[in-house]
Amino acid sequence: MDNGAARRDFGAHLTALRKAAGLSQAQLAAQLCLLSGTATLTRNEISRWERGLRVPDAWLTSLAAVLDVPAAELHHAAARARGEAGEPQDDHPHAAVLRRVGWLLAHDNAHGGDHVADAAVQVWRSERAKIKDGDKGHLRVVSELAEIAGWLLFDAARREEARAAWLESLHMARGAADFPMQWFAMDLLSMEAVESGRVGEALSLCEEITGRGVPPRVALLTELRRSRALAAAGDHARAQQAIGKARSSLEDSLNPRDPLWSWWVNDLEVTGHEAEVALLLDEPARAVSSFERTRELVEAVNPTGRGALYYTTAELDALVRLGAWRQAEEPLLRLPPILHNVTSSRNRRRLRKTLGAVRRNGPSWLADTAHDVMTGCS
Repeated sequence: MDNGAARRDFGAHLTALRKAAGLSQAQLAAQLCLLSGTATLTRNEISRWERGLRVPDAWLTSLAAVLDVPAAELHHAAARARGEAGEPQDDHPHAAVLRRVGWLLAHDNAHGGDHVADAAVQVWRSERAKIKDGDKGHLRVVSELAEIAGWLLFDAARREEARAAWLESLHMARGAADFPMQWFAMDLLSMEAVESGRVGEALSLCEEITGRGVPPRVALLTELRRSRALAAAGDHARAQQAIGKARSSLEDSLNPRDPLWSWWVNDLEVTGHEAEVALLLDEPARAVSSFERTRELVEAVNPTGRGALYYTTAELDALVRLGAWRQAEEPLLRLPPILHNVTSSRNRRRLRKTLGAVRRNGPSWLADTAHDVMTGCS
């Protein structure tokens, strides 16, 4: 099949997926803009993809998220449309990882990591035992499995185990000369360092990442981590500079060089970090304004998943610190159905602390509601 025919077949496949999702071209463009944090994609560009005039390389992972199809499948179809020989996506280490633990990631996104962390650890350790000298492909697979196990452990509030997994992921990624996975492991280690109060370590990791000529979305994410670390250190000016740099680069940061794992670095991620930086800098009013935006973004994607628990808890935290008790009632009442659906110990720990502040400092009518929510949070 010539490339033109292959591109048209891919376009027809994309059209079918869009219609199955119940979206018009304009609606699909709007969803992609919302997910990626850009505002420049139009229905005309969607039309070009569907007519086979272009292959949407930089948008494939976001398309998979919006259309609810496996990212590996869409990347494989796009590779065929480009006329690439063989089965690159099926043989790619990332595809091998998704076959093993993709369902665990889907469960975590919908329900939190508590009940699947041990399963991920078991898969990681089982594959680690199969490593053979010189097999860099399998080493890359085990490195990513360690990263995923670490994330699920972190979400389950098993922070020390998560850190150990990410250190092993980094070690293996270095052995496999897999720079994207090295960046990811260092990013996650910097996130854990900030939450554990090791600000100097977090900043050192950010410096190491940015010294490697990284792709745009990786550089953007590093600025987000840097901004949180600087805010935690009380460096107001540099924290604002870093978060501002991340925001200004979001629009232009989509790039074919971006690793597959960076698909979630979008407007929601940046806005959430802006709010958390404001909280660290003791500016709850500014944080509340940003969390109002995260609410809109989360409700457009998954209003009852793990992300909803994180951002609703964070919004409530900001309102409680501000003493905006009337406003705090709304996110408080949003929490019970989310708590029935999500078991993420990391987020529940923060929620229990925030609910305790409501009960200690808030009006009695709100404290009673907080008590009821806390009972469901136990």
